[in-house]
Amino acid sequence: MVKNVADVVFGGFSYWLAGYSFSFGNDDMANQFCGWGNFMVMAHRNDTGWLYSKFFFQASFATTSTTIVSGAMAERTKLESYMLFSFFNTFIFCFPAHWMWAEEGFLYEMSCMDIAGAGPVHLVGGTTGMVATLMLKPRRHRFSDSFPQMGSPTNALLGMFMLWWGWLGFNCGSTFGISGEKWKLAARSAVSTIIASMGGGMVGMIFSYLTRRRKFHISLIVNSILASLVAITAMCALAEPWQGFLIGVVGALLACLTENVVLKLQIDDPVG
Repeated sequence: MVKNVADVVFGGFSYWLAGYSFSFGNDDMANQFCGWGNFMVMAHRNDTGWLYSKFFFQASFATTSTTIVSGAMAERTKLESYMLFSFFNTFIFCFPAHWMWAEEGFLYEMSCMDIAGAGPVHLVGGTTGMVATLMLKPRRHRFSDSFPQMGSPTNALLGMFMLWWGWLGFNCGSTFGISGEKWKLAARSAVSTIIASMGGGMVGMIFSYLTRRRKFHISLIVNSILASLVAITAMCALAEPWQGFLIGVVGALLACLTENVVLKLQIDDPVG
């Protein structure tokens, strides 16, 4: 939990200092790979509402991408080291965010669509988490017969609920407002997101029932729902309800099928 505090404090600080500039700075030196300008974000009077709301929202994305990594590194890093990591990891998010969402970014120019950060947030965070996990090696006795099971399924489910409903805010908020016609996109985001999670939850429960001797494993249920939410993130404002359901099912299936693969490769990712 203190690591999550560090993500906001140190990661948010570095994003304010320079991260937003590398993502969305539009001075003359900005290019397809990197933004430039407006370090230590300061808005002119006419741009205050738009710039500050965009900075606040993107800062939450930046710290979220680091939080994904903290779960993969759990129980193997000193807090002092993690604070330093949290400060610098924000910069890893900045460049993919520029590619996807800045008007100068090369993916943006190719008309690539990612509404709420499936690529710049989740794919980047997952990749960074994989690198961190491989560097740190598994926790002691993690893959021995004596390793304990999940400590608190109740807390795991509580965390899932917090993420589940927070996801609705993220996906709807990625439309950047409800004025004009944007409320329609926000409404569609909410519907596609919740229906995708329904499909994901069904897959997790059915998969667990069929493969785990008619038992419902909490880790499969949690991971399948979260995977379905990640999957719908990219096009939540564009997907019809039935498309959202299919996207959630595919995302959850990938999560369920790869759980044993990760264990066989002895990759220790405590939070999945």
